[in-house]
Amino acid sequence: MSDPVEHYVAELAAALRGPARAKSRMLDEIRDGLTETIAAHSDHGVPHDHAVARALREFGTVDELVPSCQQELTVAQTRHAAATLVGVVGSLLACGHVAWTVGGWQLPAAAQLLVGIAALAATLAAAALAATGVLTRWVPAPPGLPTLVGWASSTASVAMPCTAIALSTTSPLDTTWPSTGLTAAVAVAAHVVLAASARTCRECARLG
Repeated sequence: MSDPVEHYVAELAAALRGPARAKSRMLDEIRDGLTETIAAHSDHGVPHDHAVARALREFGTVDELVPSCQQELTVAQTRHAAATLVGVVGSLLACGHVAWTVGGWQLPAAAQLLVGIAALAATLAAAALAATGVLTRWVPAPPGLPTLVGWASSTASVAMPCTAIALSTTSPLDTTWPSTGLTAAVAVAAHVVLAASARTCRECARLG
């Protein structure tokens, strides 16, 4: 890559993990900042190549920039994973409640336990949203929160398909198959969404 600025941004992109939109916005801001700094140096008569080199020195090396950028992205990914967990589990519980009410059948004990685990994970995620949002005005977010949200999301993502299996193996399918089938389909979709979000959150937690 011949353009030093694009090479710098590409190296930074490869080193960072986080929500795609937040990461893209951050890289765009850094690219724009470099471009403006180069233009400012050029306006003062500095030759272009020297202006580029000077701007890159002022921004710091990629290794120097990664920790602060990753910290910001880790918070963003924690909030993204927590919001996904709350939304997915909340939607699934609402969907299941309607299906169970309409069907008029009792949720099996194993499924109740798994739903309880997912609901607990969602409660932790809701607390994480508060801890990384408005509460940061008064109290800093706990350093282990990204790891906690990552593993809570992973736990909920595993509980979802297990709940579907428990439902399909213990319910009277001759009368409940529409409700069970719908719940199982939603549970599998929830697993896919939560697992990806949880994996990225754990990666961010490891990086900082």
